[in-house]
Amino acid sequence: MALLLLTPFAEGQGLKVGFYNKTCPNVESLVQQVVANAFANDSSVAPGLIRMHFHDCFVRGCDGSVLIDLTANNTAEKDSPPNNPSLHGFDVIDSAKSAVEAACNNTVSCADIRAFAARDASALAGNITWRVPAGRRDGNVSLSSEALANLPRPTFNVTQLINNFASKNLALAEMVTLSGAHTIGVSHCGAFTNRLYNFSNASAVDPTISSAYVDLLRNKCPSTATCRRRSRFRWIY
Repeated sequence: MALLLLTPFAEGQGLKVGFYNKTCPNVESLVQQVVANAFANDSSVAPGLIRMHFHDCFVRGCDGSVLIDLTANNTAEKDSPPNNPSLHGFDVIDSAKSAVEAACNNTVSCADIRAFAARDASALAGNITWRVPAGRRDGNVSLSSEALANLPRPTFNVTQLINNFASKNLALAEMVTLSGAHTIGVSHCGAFTNRLYNFSNASAVDPTISSAYVDLLRNKCPSTATCRRRSRFRWIY
């Protein structure tokens, strides 16, 4: 359900289900095979691809701009703090792109491949699937500053989150659903340890978190944890 809520970003003039039926009829099966193979080796690619779809669509729409590499003159979205080092699955998209290019050269956009991959990841992780309208064109602008400005921050309170999602024409229920989709992945401890240690002058711990949950999180995440891959916590749901 979560990725279905991104449809307002994905659907635009010219997008339709079966867009590549004549020009690249096997594109979706090619992408699905690559995602399935990657998932068989590492199940964490599923939440990675789902999150990549979310982070791409929140900046300039679903144009694949999150896939663009940085240059000497520009820091791209993928290297912005909300995405680096936590966003992953780029190697899966690269492999899918190579498979599609071998079959249908210069036909399918990276943005569509990423959208197909997110759907396939959702199917593998939770048996939830949908028909993906295609026909996106790849963006050629990718700015770290825009990722910072558009993506919701882990420090946001409820009001800030509601306003952030509302700016993308997403309602409260949609915000809750998209946020809940994060429970199939992992979080880097450095994203929330500030709420467990030295929270404020009045309290060492964020009082809105239950004491039992604080004990669990502290056991998993020491006070020195940072946003490194070796310090992360798997959500329990």
